[in-house]
Amino acid sequence: MSAGLADNVKKYRRTAGLSQEGLAEAADLSLSTVRKVEQGGHVSMDTLAALAGALEVSTSDLFASEAPESVVGVQDEANRRYLAELRRALMPPIGLAAPLLEPGAVEVPSVIRQGVQDSHALYQADRYGAVAKRLPSLLRSSEAAVSAFEGEEQRLAMIARAHSLLLTGKYLTQVRQYDMAYYALAEAIRLARETGQNQLAATGVVGLCWLLLRQDRFDESEQLAAQTAAEIEPRMSQASPAQLAVWGELWLRVAAAARRNNRPDVAKHARRMAATAGGALEREHTEFPTHWSAFGPVTAEAKAVEDLALLGDARGVLRRADEGPLSVKAIRNFGRLSTNNWGRHRLDVSRAHTLLRSHQDAMDELVNLRETADVWLTHQPLARRVMMDILKTRKRTLTADMRSMAAHLGIAG
Repeated sequence: MSAGLADNVKKYRRTAGLSQEGLAEAADLSLSTVRKVEQGGHVSMDTLAALAGALEVSTSDLFASEAPESVVGVQDEANRRYLAELRRALMPPIGLAAPLLEPGAVEVPSVIRQGVQDSHALYQADRYGAVAKRLPSLLRSSEAAVSAFEGEEQRLAMIARAHSLLLTGKYLTQVRQYDMAYYALAEAIRLARETGQNQLAATGVVGLCWLLLRQDRFDESEQLAAQTAAEIEPRMSQASPAQLAVWGELWLRVAAAARRNNRPDVAKHARRMAATAGGALEREHTEFPTHWSAFGPVTAEAKAVEDLALLGDARGVLRRADEGPLSVKAIRNFGRLSTNNWGRHRLDVSRAHTLLRSHQDAMDELVNLRETADVWLTHQPLARRVMMDILKTRKRTLTADMRSMAAHLGIAG
């Protein structure tokens, strides 16, 4: 953690007239955790949110701007090599005349759109390597199509390119390549707006808000999602399922950002709005490409349970994790969560088990996720946190599953 952030925590604590012991009690944290924060040690976002709540400031107020630490390591070098071709296709060198583009096949827009749809199916199936290999070709062919066609065909090519960029941004956000993801999403939104595709542009905003949330830019994520939700608010009696789904997802982004930023009243209102959209849909909506994810009453409930996880209410998470819209019996009536949302939900359940020292139950959740989404799991910091908690607190000898999971998540034994 940065020295600036540590100094901010100390400053706000003194302004509030609290000792370290008083802050620990108000935030329901240990004294050693508060001391660790003020000494510049690394702590989770959940801990920072708890401190912000106790200090009655937003979580964003605790952050500081300063020079970042050096980024070194084999994995960082490897990621640069793995994504070299995608980077060239997405962000070619730009000179005085024009970008130095690598040649791409001129495909008709419908072929490009089908390519995006096929690649999105691979993304949903956790086949990230296959997605990464397909994206450069999609980006080059869509760029070539925009240059080659005119009139209505060019407009359709621009829409196809917006879809290609949107998928690229979604993938890059998932694998935590945020600057590249921002470029792709911003271009997708721009092209969608220029071609009058407001639904597609709003879908891009949903993705951009997710990216901002991943970067701890809570204020901006909340404001952008709320503003966009207001701009596209549908008439419930006339709205299509896709319109309701994107509108509901924007409210989920508002709630997620506000909850992490210690704005519980805003988060509560946003959860109600998301629940309204989910109730209007009745079932999970997953009709790609009019809607790029899954949203409905099950997703709204899963994200409400996520709030309990952020608050550290382990028993509340477990109580609601397998009842109502999230119960096995409810799948027939309400549909399933998307693969990513299901994984995130079960990670919350696993984390709740570790807080209650139910290590084997926590491991069972991780093992199940590895069987269904092993690559996705390696990109989840929460999975590593859960595993590290198990390794630190388990008194008995580690099981074979525990040793294997630690190796899979890149945690040194």
